[in-house]
Amino acid sequence: MTRNQPFPFSAIVGQDAMKTAMILTAIDPGIGGVLVFGDRGTGKSTAVRALAALLPPITVVHGSPTNAATPEDQPDWAETVPDVLVERPTPVVDLPLGATEDRVVGALDIERALTRGEKAFEPGLLARANRGYLYIDEVNLLEDHIVDLLLDVAQSGENVIEREGLSIRHDARFVLVGSGNPEEGELRPQLLDRFGLSVEVRSPNDVEERIEVIRRRAAFDADKSAFMDHWTAEDAKIREAILAARGRLAGVAAPDPTLRDCAELCIALGSDGLRGELTLLRTARALAAYLGDPAVTRAHLRRVAPMALSHRLRRDPLDEAGSSTRVSRTVEDVFA
Repeated sequence: MTRNQPFPFSAIVGQDAMKTAMILTAIDPGIGGVLVFGDRGTGKSTAVRALAALLPPITVVHGSPTNAATPEDQPDWAETVPDVLVERPTPVVDLPLGATEDRVVGALDIERALTRGEKAFEPGLLARANRGYLYIDEVNLLEDHIVDLLLDVAQSGENVIEREGLSIRHDARFVLVGSGNPEEGELRPQLLDRFGLSVEVRSPNDVEERIEVIRRRAAFDADKSAFMDHWTAEDAKIREAILAARGRLAGVAAPDPTLRDCAELCIALGSDGLRGELTLLRTARALAAYLGDPAVTRAHLRRVAPMALSHRLRRDPLDEAGSSTRVSRTVEDVFA
């Protein structure tokens, strides 16, 4: 076991909505990532790293700077690497708030330009995050020009750089996970809409639950090997369930009554555009696949509607209820 072994995903106490949202995006990355807003110290970053650690490793071309799955996926600008495939842990890349544009998208390799007189590309964080997770803590404090870059890449799944005589492009498909405290600032609507799911986390109010959090963390710090041995089997169960769900996903049916439910629910909520319906259905299909159900039902829609739609609501100054509560209330009204 490595010294930097993350806390086991299955050992995280409570925070069921957050864990479910992350599992569903692992089953279907096309859902569009997860936004986690809430108090500090509630396990947001812990859950991201723990989920990536329990996922099976990805197969990549040896030495590929973009985690290319096959030699054909290797970008033309990359250094020649042996035609050898190796396994690599699912990448989790942190995007710091103060990161420059060059660090995020990549830039001219100054050292090679000065020493050899060659124009070469130095990959950025988006290249490293391909086929993995890009994690942004305090995402609501991210600078506007970096937000614009992320919007472009999230839309296309490709990073394109045109500068300093270089014309570079490479795949940049990742699950975007953002976390933050809403008291420190709001997220730009354009970026907010790009997150497939949104969950709110709170510090537990139950004394026994808080005691269990302390107990598990103390055990992890005291003897990581023994703690990991105890929870490895539970993480393995989640890994196997995710892999099985990926295999079942394409076969999960979405009958016409379910499509009508999605549309009527989004109309009742007043969500703009059609991304709400599409994300709601996609998330419900991932949940059905995870549970081993053959088709999407209202039970699946009820469970995922708050996380798929709460961040797409228009503000209602006359309604003091939280967005998740408004979604749940509307679900019951529509499905009554």
